[in-house]
Amino acid sequence: MEGEEYESLPSGASLGTHMMAGAVAGIMEHTVMYPVDSVKTRMQSLQPDPKAQYRSVYEALKKIVLTEGFWRPLRGINVTMLGAGPAHAMYFACYEKMKKSLSDTIQHGGNSHLANGIAGSVATLLHDAVMNPAEVVKQRMQMFNSPYKSVLACIRTVQRTEGFGAFYRSYTTQLTMNVPFQAIHFITYEFMQEQINPHREYNPRSHIVSGAVAGAVAAAATTPLDVCKTLLNTQENMALSSVNISGHLSGMVNAFKTVYQLGGIAGYFRGVQARVIYQMPSTAIAWSVYEFFKYFLTKHRLEKRTSL
Repeated sequence: MEGEEYESLPSGASLGTHMMAGAVAGIMEHTVMYPVDSVKTRMQSLQPDPKAQYRSVYEALKKIVLTEGFWRPLRGINVTMLGAGPAHAMYFACYEKMKKSLSDTIQHGGNSHLANGIAGSVATLLHDAVMNPAEVVKQRMQMFNSPYKSVLACIRTVQRTEGFGAFYRSYTTQLTMNVPFQAIHFITYEFMQEQINPHREYNPRSHIVSGAVAGAVAAAATTPLDVCKTLLNTQENMALSSVNISGHLSGMVNAFKTVYQLGGIAGYFRGVQARVIYQMPSTAIAWSVYEFFKYFLTKHRLEKRTSL
């Protein structure tokens, strides 16, 4: 095992290994930096309550903890954990399978950036189908003065008052954001790996650095779409009523118009600082945990096989 290229282990990692490693990585990614994600949701508010206006991520976290309680930044974390496990299991398994198949076709087994981008985009379709309802509930729980007492109460209220479609109201916007996000993310990650870990060995430092850079680049580039997604998920009442929108806002085009009406060009970049601060360590955690579990489980399987 020593000195053997990680990516070219005999027979590679199994589908089950990719799924298990992906599930653990997804849960870690979404939970470790969850308080910053809560801040990001609030900072993307187009017409925040005066008590929920923040200049920085640190100031926001401090203010939330002091005025609303120590556990407030973690509100909604349970529904995120429930969604993140299966969503990332499918996401990484699909990515690995498609990346290998497409790379074999496009570049005869080499590392194709086109294959990485396509594989990441297709994997996103599966991931978002599972995560979108969880995102809707999570973001409504994260908002200032959220009226929902619990995750279950939020699900029941949304279902009763807005119908099942409310859980997928932002799905097209989420895909429009996440497909380029994941394409940029995977291409940047694989490019960074080529530069700092060309032999594709198990190297935690390279996975952390590559993941952080990939997360930062992709997050900054897709912030305008994330702002629109947040508006569709939260249906921010004060903002919508100020531009005479009654009922529920739906559709990506309407969201784009509304954000521009309320905040101009700058409105599209609300919360960009929090988004990048959240995404850099989150993506670094996801890749380092995923690569570790993939390496560990594959190594364990090979050792078991050789001992028989």
